[in-house]
Amino acid sequence: MTESLADTQQQDPFHDIRPYHDDEIRPVLDQLLSDKDFIRSIAHFNYPRAHRMLPAVLEFLARRKLREQLQSVHNVATMQDVIAGYMDRMIERTTTALTHSGLDQLSKDKSYLFISNHRDIAMDPAFVNYMLYHAGFDTLYIAIGDNLLKRPFVTDLMRLNKSFIVKRSLKGRELLKSSKQLSAYIHHCVEINRNVWIAQREGRAKDGIDRTETALLKMLAMHKRSAGLAQSLNELHIVPVSISYQFDPCDAMKADELYQKQTTGTYIKTEKSDIDSIVTGMVGFKGDVHVAFGSELKLETDDDEQVAAMIDQQVVNNYRLQQTNLMAYRQLREQGDSDLPALNEEGEQQLASLPQDAAVTERFQQRIAAMPKEIQPLALRMYANPVVSRFRR
Repeated sequence: MTESLADTQQQDPFHDIRPYHDDEIRPVLDQLLSDKDFIRSIAHFNYPRAHRMLPAVLEFLARRKLREQLQSVHNVATMQDVIAGYMDRMIERTTTALTHSGLDQLSKDKSYLFISNHRDIAMDPAFVNYMLYHAGFDTLYIAIGDNLLKRPFVTDLMRLNKSFIVKRSLKGRELLKSSKQLSAYIHHCVEINRNVWIAQREGRAKDGIDRTETALLKMLAMHKRSAGLAQSLNELHIVPVSISYQFDPCDAMKADELYQKQTTGTYIKTEKSDIDSIVTGMVGFKGDVHVAFGSELKLETDDDEQVAAMIDQQVVNNYRLQQTNLMAYRQLREQGDSDLPALNEEGEQQLASLPQDAAVTERFQQRIAAMPKEIQPLALRMYANPVVSRFRR
């Protein structure tokens, strides 16, 4: 057994974290269609009330529908086509506009590591991927933390969708070994012309402040550490990306988590918390969404804090400020929030020329008002912080 595992690791050193290959797609799909836990989850997601009353019938129907939808899938490309269809329907139902900028400055003949801000577990990479797909770029290999993969079928689903696993639950030597493997895999992907996505930080920016973690940069440079940070990272062709949502479907959940941490010092996350966040982010209303692609970094410094600041500068400056961001800042100011930083002249001009879409104004006011009073200031601050990050005096 050990010998077989060693052989596998030597032939395929990334076998335990990489996405599934073409020849693995169909067998994994067939296995999923026989997975009772997976079918039960799909049936409950699609028909929550009916599933409670008639579970066997709804699970039979869910399996049959999935089998029909997936019968033509036999490799990564056809799997991506099916996912693109799901994305089209989701975008039609949950967004009012989906736009992008900066892609015209990138080459389709080159691979990149896209490092983006992190607001939504599933939709951040999905929207970046969607923009690349429809612009004729190769789609992404997506980094996803193993903290989200509590059930085997979830791991399979992610790896079917060109996702690779970031092992966050390890400690000590095992964590170091895993980080080296991850760094090597990302370098390998870029070297063989695959685009890669990874978030700038572990966990979503629930407070709306986008900051790159230096630990991420150190991990990325591990594979070619002897070359120095700048050279190692330059080989990855890093492009910062900013994603902005007019409405964050998880805003109340994020504000509640921040409130619990403020008042009790802790927040107890469950497996259900992550699943609820993923589902809410997918099916919840987002309004206008903009994906801004920055310019490729050309690094000359080995100082990880300076590199993080360079990424942050692009993320913050390219972020498309939504009407809701400006409304939130103005509302906090009108409420006399003493901790609210003042804005520079450009910020004040932006605030003065606040867009006046009545439907957006009404929806945002109703959304905030529907939250418990104690978390409303935190939700407003989450929306307002991109304005502060850009225009702080």
